[in-house]
Amino acid sequence: MARTISIGAQDFGKIRTNNYFYVDKTDFIRQWWESADEVTLITRPRRFGKTLNMSMLEQFFSVKYAGRGELFEGLSIWKEEKYRQMQGTWPVLFLSFARVKENTFKEARRSICRIIEEQYNKNDYLLNGNLLNEKEKAFYQEVRADMPDSTAAVSLQSMSDFLGRYYGRKVIILLDEYDTPMQEAYVNGYWEEMAAFIRSLFNATFKTNTHLERAVMTGITRVSKESIFSDLNNLEVVTTTSDKYSEFFGFTEEEVFAALGEFGLSDQQQRVKDWYDGFSFGDRKDIYNPWSIINYIDKKKVGAYWANTSANSLVEKLLREGRANIKQAFEDLLHGQSLRKEIDEQIVYNQLFIKKNAVWSLLLASGYLKVVSATFVEETGHTYYDLALTNKEVYLMLENMIQDWFSGNDNYNDFIRALLQDDVDEMNEYMNRVAFETFSYFDTGGNPSKTEPEKFYHGFVLGLMVDLADRYILTSNRESGFGRYDVMLEPRKAGEDAIILEFKVFQPRKEQDLRETVEAALKQIEEKKYAADLIKKGVTEDHIRRYGFAFCGKEVLIAGGYFPEGVSEE
Repeated sequence: MARTISIGAQDFGKIRTNNYFYVDKTDFIRQWWESADEVTLITRPRRFGKTLNMSMLEQFFSVKYAGRGELFEGLSIWKEEKYRQMQGTWPVLFLSFARVKENTFKEARRSICRIIEEQYNKNDYLLNGNLLNEKEKAFYQEVRADMPDSTAAVSLQSMSDFLGRYYGRKVIILLDEYDTPMQEAYVNGYWEEMAAFIRSLFNATFKTNTHLERAVMTGITRVSKESIFSDLNNLEVVTTTSDKYSEFFGFTEEEVFAALGEFGLSDQQQRVKDWYDGFSFGDRKDIYNPWSIINYIDKKKVGAYWANTSANSLVEKLLREGRANIKQAFEDLLHGQSLRKEIDEQIVYNQLFIKKNAVWSLLLASGYLKVVSATFVEETGHTYYDLALTNKEVYLMLENMIQDWFSGNDNYNDFIRALLQDDVDEMNEYMNRVAFETFSYFDTGGNPSKTEPEKFYHGFVLGLMVDLADRYILTSNRESGFGRYDVMLEPRKAGEDAIILEFKVFQPRKEQDLRETVEAALKQIEEKKYAADLIKKGVTEDHIRRYGFAFCGKEVLIAGGYFPEGVSEE
């Protein structure tokens, strides 16, 4: 009989006690312990079983679960007597920063301090008797949501000391979603304050803590060492490109197909593979997102389950506000192409818009991109990765994100309607409103819309790709420096009009006004014979429309239609 699917269950004991569906990942306990690494940082995308594995570690090692070996009976770890004897024999501190999502540093700091205070409240039996002296008891009482920085910095180190003395063993520390405060700090503009606070806390907890036996941290990204791990030389970092522990976070294809068989869905293997396969960790390919698989098995229909779990504000910010070349690259990715990039997996949040390839490192760590292949150049010591969108589910998520950029702008929808109806007057009216209302939406800092209009243009083209994908195949061709940006909309249905768009920026040295710019755009369409490919495919001249778009700041002029011969006099 198939086990019960429990959506969202992350407590190992609850899953095991109720015999909910569970894929055995307990050999991770053995491999991690035998590695003898003092502090391990493991990065994986969201919803990849990080929290469940941390709950598993806690309930295996913690003295609070002494005598609960039945939770592990029948699982891989229980095969060896050595590990049966270890269960429930260590003091463990298990914390999660997953809920630290405040808009200000003050509130985020308070939230972290409250999480630490909860650990003190759970272990307040330590105040009984003479284990702690009077000064230590006074310090214990000082740990609260509004404690000073000096107290917060050493709070987990001190608790490690107290627990170590009580149980006669050093402490294991588990910290889940360690980087959530860092992401929120960057998005909400208090990065430097949060980095300084976390740096002090982590150095005392993981670097100078003589009461620490071992520690595991999990998160989505590998925050740069300089930001919060300065001088932490005992850190073993396991990222998505590492071979270590590659099969323990996410479901392997063998595990997915076995699960489909358990629930009578073996005939859906290829469909599930098309939607949810594609993640790779180290040399291990064909990794699936557990959240998507569990939801599919429960509902027995495909859907963008992982994409709908939560909004990723950081990824959206980087894609929307990033340089024009980022949007260009996303056009290629949405067309099924791959990108070759050198990846630095250390994320420097305050350099995401500056550091070369930083955005691709973040998207790889977050699971939106997969490694198709890797090439190590021995002469330089650099590794280059060919990256592509992970799977169909991710593709649809990105489509929805791009649609949201324009969804609140009625003028954009009216412009699309006017474009399809060949109403040039309406196109001009609505496009000028779209440009005025959304230019700043794609800009960051100062007023780059006057000097870097590509951000808007490429965002606009991405919107066309998504909104018209059901009716047209969109292709584009760019020259460096934005000398040209022509877009071709090839109809999917025979008999419908094809559309060619040519974007040009007004150049005062060459042109007197926007009228001359738009004439140059239309002339280029003809001189470069952009319609030739359409004609070869059987699209007749009377079904090919050409439009020139001339831009100067937020002002736009559009002209063209069927058989354009420059701009007609008004």
